[in-house]
Amino acid sequence: MSKHPRKQAPVWLTKEICSIEDFRAQVELTTDPGSVPLAAEVIDNIPVYDGKTVCEAYTNAATSRAFMAEWNEVLATGPGIVVVKNSYDDLNLIDDVTQVLNEIIEEERQTGAAAGDHFAAAGANSRIWNSHEKLCMAAPELFARYNANPVIAMISQAWLGPLYQITMQVNVVHPGGKAQDCHRDYHMGFQSPDALKDYPARIHGLSAMLTLQGGIAHCDVPLDSGPTKLLPYSQTYLPGYIAAQLPDFREYFEEHCVQLPLNKGDMLYFNPAVFHAAGENKTSDIDRMVNLMQVGSGYGRSIEIVDRTRMSAALYPVLKRMADDGALDSSQIQCVIAACAEGYPFPANLDLDSPLSGMAPDSQQHLMHRALASNWSSDEFEKALRDRQNRVRSH
Repeated sequence: MSKHPRKQAPVWLTKEICSIEDFRAQVELTTDPGSVPLAAEVIDNIPVYDGKTVCEAYTNAATSRAFMAEWNEVLATGPGIVVVKNSYDDLNLIDDVTQVLNEIIEEERQTGAAAGDHFAAAGANSRIWNSHEKLCMAAPELFARYNANPVIAMISQAWLGPLYQITMQVNVVHPGGKAQDCHRDYHMGFQSPDALKDYPARIHGLSAMLTLQGGIAHCDVPLDSGPTKLLPYSQTYLPGYIAAQLPDFREYFEEHCVQLPLNKGDMLYFNPAVFHAAGENKTSDIDRMVNLMQVGSGYGRSIEIVDRTRMSAALYPVLKRMADDGALDSSQIQCVIAACAEGYPFPANLDLDSPLSGMAPDSQQHLMHRALASNWSSDEFEKALRDRQNRVRSH
């Protein structure tokens, strides 16, 4: 009888196991052009594709699947980044969409609804949360033409398969806008190292497979305007969600990251686990506009619809009484709250739950813990629940 193989990788990832030497060994690689034969060229280890060629391939099943297969490998174990030049042959379309987006920015500024930002002080950038829906409602024909681009469909399916769902957020970095800190992105990129240590390593690996990051350039983005800083191959480092927030890894990133200039209509896509950061806009006359894209897996759903707001309201007075009576200790209360209330704060309306005080709004579980700790009445808790629920909407 064969023995069960010994476990090699750790189940739990912590700051202590993050090794800059191990990281260097995984990221200091050279992209072989032969590994990306469909790319037009390789620049700074990043494969660059011709948008016209990609769009023509879309109507041929075999050719389109060849592109998707190549992109899947690039995103998973290759440099993790794909650039598609000239993705739109009609730049007037980009200009028309830009005009609508600028009108939305101005309308939100006039109404006092200007958005906060994950990585910048309010007002430093111009941000449109949920630009996807807002564009659709403001100009549905433009929305249709804008999203009819085969590049979006092909690379989304290449990484996530069918049933993907698109969200977009416009970011305009004005002249003088500062660079972001190095980070990974949603999901785990929005959590602190202290929170991340409670997730097993396999979930760290899974997080990167649930979303795809992208961006559509709405203007020319030369190097001095601060295109995204990227570290090819960094998505392959498993403890990277923790490591990306550590000083020595951020220092290494700044010394080794690369930036590719973009032209209006170009697209950039990358694995969300790639270490990246928006660059500093050193120009005096370029408002760098990129419509950021986050595509989510259709599998990120529960099997049943559960009204956790209703459950939480019904449970709270009972749970409060049991806590007061000592019928349940603190660890048991934690178990009950986890079974009842929604633990994840997303999806959220980031216009209403602006991330000015952190990367994410409070979840129902956070709310229930706070209510118990602060000895809220049932009425106070239900009001807080209703207020939160009223913010969980798209407009």
